[in-house]
Amino acid sequence: MKKRKLFTIILLTVLTSGNAYSQTKTKQITVEDLWKYWSFYAPSVNGIRSMNDGEHYTKQERGGNIVKINYKSGDQVAVIFDASKNKIRPEDYQFNADETKLLFYTNSQRIYRRSFTADYYFYDMKSEKLSQVSENGAQQIAAFSPSADKISFVRKNNLFIKDLKSDKETQITTDGKFNKIINGIPDWVYEEEFEFNKAYDWSPDGKKIAYIKFNEEKVPLFGIQWFAGQSPKLKENVLYPANHTFKYPKAGERNSEISIHIYDLETGKTIKVDIGNEKDIYIPRLRWTADKDKLSIFRLNRLQNKLELLYANPTSGKTKVILTEENKKYVDETDFDNLTFLKGGKSFVMTSERSGYRHLYLYNTNGQLISTLTSGNWDVTDFLGYDDKKEIFYFQAAKKSAVQREVYSVDKKGKKIKQLSENQGTNTAEFSSNFKYFINFYSSTKVPTKVTLHKTKSGKLIRVLRENEALAKKIEEYGGQNKEFFTFKTSEGIELNAWKILPPNFDPKKKYPAIITQYSGPGSQQALDEWDFGWDNLLAQKGIIMVCVDPRGTGARGEDFRKKTYLELGKYETIDLIETGKYLASLPYINKEKLGIWGWSFGGYTTSLCMTKGKGLFAAGIAVAPVTNWRYYDNIYTERFMRTPQENASGYDQNSPINFADGLQGKFLIVHGSADDNVHLQNTAEFTEALVQANKQFEQFIYTNRNHSIYGGNTRIHLFTMMLKFWKKNLLSKN
Repeated sequence: MKKRKLFTIILLTVLTSGNAYSQTKTKQITVEDLWKYWSFYAPSVNGIRSMNDGEHYTKQERGGNIVKINYKSGDQVAVIFDASKNKIRPEDYQFNADETKLLFYTNSQRIYRRSFTADYYFYDMKSEKLSQVSENGAQQIAAFSPSADKISFVRKNNLFIKDLKSDKETQITTDGKFNKIINGIPDWVYEEEFEFNKAYDWSPDGKKIAYIKFNEEKVPLFGIQWFAGQSPKLKENVLYPANHTFKYPKAGERNSEISIHIYDLETGKTIKVDIGNEKDIYIPRLRWTADKDKLSIFRLNRLQNKLELLYANPTSGKTKVILTEENKKYVDETDFDNLTFLKGGKSFVMTSERSGYRHLYLYNTNGQLISTLTSGNWDVTDFLGYDDKKEIFYFQAAKKSAVQREVYSVDKKGKKIKQLSENQGTNTAEFSSNFKYFINFYSSTKVPTKVTLHKTKSGKLIRVLRENEALAKKIEEYGGQNKEFFTFKTSEGIELNAWKILPPNFDPKKKYPAIITQYSGPGSQQALDEWDFGWDNLLAQKGIIMVCVDPRGTGARGEDFRKKTYLELGKYETIDLIETGKYLASLPYINKEKLGIWGWSFGGYTTSLCMTKGKGLFAAGIAVAPVTNWRYYDNIYTERFMRTPQENASGYDQNSPINFADGLQGKFLIVHGSADDNVHLQNTAEFTEALVQANKQFEQFIYTNRNHSIYGGNTRIHLFTMMLKFWKKNLLSKN
């Protein structure tokens, strides 16, 4: 359950802004506009790769061609790969180190959120020869060796190397087996919660490969049934559904046993790395340093409050702890994900919350602190790069406001911070390899996605790469974006960030129904100044005031605010959402008898709690794919915030809507996909059974073979049409 990306994938309500709603008759937004025609989609610039010279970048065009562009002039100077000529269209691509070859894939078949199989190809740009990496079955996560004379990949849980000169395919591991042993790729829970799909890395000299082995034999199995209808798993109608079982460690249950191995290409031998005697640990990152004799390993304890950076000797397998990061609650994945080894191999940069806010710290290669690069009562939200010649670091931060993002630079001593982005809203950037240029990606509630190219030193605009002016004008035909940011204080004196969208031709003398839309998960943010136009605007057009709030536990407001929910996930979020409902009920233009709340995933969880603990405050609620008991969710995510059920039973039980089913008041709709590998249908099944036994009436809908995102074919149209009818019936009807 991803705190930053999941809500975007699920809501996908694409884009945004303009002035207040027009007083004249406007076009009406339809569900088909959102999920069939994508009428409000804001295109960006995708697939950009800065080339080694720093003066050019590549991008992939709609037809599949990969072209080379000059940063300064904007001219296309070459077609790197002609998709039509080669009669194949890359889905994504990567260069080798000296940019003489391309590696790309087609025909990808999704496994879970980040994993997929595909057919990989490599292309020699000089000879214009296109070759398939392997004809012995689909591959996963193929990668060039540093010298690009070999390509590594995983097939059926085993690691392989293809020698491009001899065309020989060498199988490094032979013990890979589904639901038992995995080599070089993560198991389900690692992939989902540590956010990666590649668990191996080449040494800088290309003579060794380090990889993680997952022994998941003792991890409990979870099963999903696949039915015939529209199933990607079943090719034809069958009398008996297919049963898919996979390893899924729920809170408090056993994990895969982890080991790290290094394969020597010259000797053909593999050694095992010493990662300590404690077996119940996590290895969330494996990465070679610039030094061929130093493999870096992150070791995280089961409680996830102690993170250690280890260096491993690739010859002996011995390890040494270089850096230890401890936290009274938990170390967030953002911190080890941001670790970057700098050019020259003498230092690395990493983020930490040790000051109470997330900031950048520079260390020498031995783990000794060189300097604190940033400080203050604000959070660094992403590390963007380092110019080793000028010794300047680049990052994104919520420095001015938690609801905004800017791009900054800072010197090695942390003394000179400079803002590079100019516009107020949400900014991020991609820099050229020489840091001479940067491409800024910007949007706000008033400006749809805008992509611009700048000189890094001066910030001067060179040209606009993408500007969605036509979309902005189109939005005006639908009344424009009437989103307003506001803050309010709860009865506990907690100030919360929020926004609201008022109906067209809003009359403050009238009373309107209102819906709180939220996600509320740890570190997430929905009250963010970025382009978003779609579902909320549709409901506003129907005469509903839409409100979004970020309760305690959400991001960019420092550690105390974000980690307030530790050991009691759901408690404070629910309190703050109920407080939001009470605040709305106190406003003269809101009908306090017609308050609604809804959310997806974590947002469905908090909706369920508000409907069972809200004492009738909410007249109606919709929970889509909700967790209903943290005992049913995976251990890495859940234990990070809750510890194990064995250690914290009351934290689990007092914040499970299943245990408060008899408190349900108001109209309630619960929705789930039958093939949800992430938040299992079990959550909805157990909660609705509790509601039945409490003699509570509700509505329920299950989408056949759909996963956590509930999409495919007409599924989204059906879902949002159903939700629209629910809101009309329960908030807009006079009954």
